[in-house]
Amino acid sequence: MSRRGLDERRRAFRLGLDAETRAAWALRLKLYRVLARRWRCRMGEIDLVLRRGRALVFVEVKARADEASAVDAVGPKSRARILAAADLFVAAHPALADLDRRFDLVLVLPGRWPIHRVDAFRGDDLDLPGRRW
Repeated sequence: MSRRGLDERRRAFRLGLDAETRAAWALRLKLYRVLARRWRCRMGEIDLVLRRGRALVFVEVKARADEASAVDAVGPKSRARILAAADLFVAAHPALADLDRRFDLVLVLPGRWPIHRVDAFRGDDLDLPGRRW
């Protein structure tokens, strides 16, 4: 990889970390408790895993120049990955299995407070074989 390509990847990585930090703090102010950040498994990564009351919330954070491109960045393939990773998270944390699951989106745009889209997608939005819900 060229030096320029490496620098761009590092910049994108730092931008993503900054966006996730901003999103986590904005959600903490809304009384969500952060259970995990950047939780990795064989299916991929979940940016934030939160809890608020009886809700176990899996959050995808997207930093983009505008709201439309941020929403478009979470397509069916990304949603399927997040759903599968959420199943693995719950399997690894059986004490959380009885909580209601929700999938939110936080959009981080330049110069704006993070936009929290509650229940941005559902497990039944995608036709995935072997899903139990």
